Amino acid sequence: MPGAQAQGRLGLLPQGEYVCALPGSATGAAWEELPAHNFAITGASSYRTDKGSGTYLLEGKRVTFTRGPMKGHRMMLLSSGLLQEMDRNGKLGRLRCHRAGPIAS
Repeated sequence: MPGAQAQGRLGLLPQGEYVCALPGSATGAAWEELPAHNFAITGASSYRTDKGSGTYLLEGKRVTFTRGPMKGHRMMLLSSGLLQEMDRNGKLGRLRCHRAGPIAS
């Protein structure tokens, strides 16, 4: 059945720099930033990282990076500017990325 896998309407993520982190611990920092996972949404379905540029697809709340250094990585849009990683089975992981501000020049 065509479209059976579709999760909703196509959309775009808010442009800007996204900072990624794992939850911290009760005895330490609240968040453990992971700069190697940071990325920027640069335009219509485009992103960039320190390793290069690529494209993504936002279907409903599911983000799939389709080309470039993050190809195959999947995330769930929790709210405007807040994403959480997903595994192949759709289970949410620990990594979260939030829009930290406009694209740095």
